[in-house]
Amino acid sequence: MGRLGLVLILAAALLVAGWLALLNLPDAPGTTASTSARSHAVPTKPAVQAAPRPPVGLLAVPVAGVARAAITDTWGDPRENGLRAHHGTDIPAAAGTLVTAAAPGVVEKLFESNAGGTTIYVRSPARDWTYYYAHLSGYAPGLHEGQRVRTGDPLGYVGDTGDAGAGNFHLHFSLTRTMPDQHWYEGEDVDPFPYLTGRRVAGSGG
Repeated sequence: MGRLGLVLILAAALLVAGWLALLNLPDAPGTTASTSARSHAVPTKPAVQAAPRPPVGLLAVPVAGVARAAITDTWGDPRENGLRAHHGTDIPAAAGTLVTAAAPGVVEKLFESNAGGTTIYVRSPARDWTYYYAHLSGYAPGLHEGQRVRTGDPLGYVGDTGDAGAGNFHLHFSLTRTMPDQHWYEGEDVDPFPYLTGRRVAGSGG
């Protein structure tokens, strides 16, 4: 083999050795961790607010002296000659029967309306539920907006105000799922019957 051939072989060997050395060089300080993190990082997703959970366990029956077994499911019953469906549970009782808080919360609104008559809106502590009491004959002494109430605290008295009809004494109780930033009159109505009685709604399955 000539001298020129030896020179070419030596040059090629040096080139390969240099290339291998470059492959084995350590990463620059701070490069390995950040590069690895970027290559394996899971794209960050915006936080999704969890849907409000149903009330834990049973609600208290909000009319004094009424047993759970006596409550009937009136959700969806026709109203105004079928023009609308009933969204709530009606609990008949004698005029003046004490109405109490079905769950703890804050009295958010005391309101008079043509439909509900004398009403109370109580918001749950997490503001994810609103408890609505309607057709009252009056409020419990001293009841005011912003007042914190516990389960069983007096709120008012059974009446027939609003569109209940004269002599049709009952409490209209409804349950509304809300987001914390929604107003007292907003939200999604939920059938309160299962939460008042512990019984499944007919046709709900499960």
